[in-house]
Amino acid sequence: MLLLFVFVIGAAMGWARHPRQYRADPPVTSSLDQFLLMPGGIGGTPPHVYFALGKPYEVTAYDLSQGKRLYSWFGCASCHGDGRGGTGPSFLDGWWFYGSEMVSVVASIRDGRPHGMPAFANKMTSDQIWQLAGYVRTIGAYSALYTAPSRNDDKHTRPAENRAPAATLFEEGPVGVRSDRGVRP
Repeated sequence: MLLLFVFVIGAAMGWARHPRQYRADPPVTSSLDQFLLMPGGIGGTPPHVYFALGKPYEVTAYDLSQGKRLYSWFGCASCHGDGRGGTGPSFLDGWWFYGSEMVSVVASIRDGRPHGMPAFANKMTSDQIWQLAGYVRTIGAYSALYTAPSRNDDKHTRPAENRAPAATLFEEGPVGVRSDRGVRP
């Protein structure tokens, strides 16, 4: 009886500590699509609902893990590799062509960008786009986050996302670091 009581209390504490969101409500999803971009599509302002929710796509392990899963499912690694780039740009060189802000990354995934970045607006939900953007930002992070996506079962070629991989794998791009277009090492 005591064991059952301890199990129920432990499950309740675990659920209360980190509630999971399996699908965003439709009004929230439609609000997430209404962010404002600066001219040129670089930088902007996330919708108010994003702040009201507490920036879930950047700070919850569940959303970061979902973003990691989407990164694999949609083949992002075929262009960006493990974050070091390939045919697509690197996330570790301090130079984000369209800015490293959350809204800039969301716009890049949703609408695509010239020179090869396809649009995923018709392939992913808004919730998934925000989850993927949150995960992409962890790849290029120079400071460790409190939360992290799930671990890989295969061998690691670089530090985990919660270990700020960009801090140890920094590779300055051909044009150097620009703090207005990327995170500062």
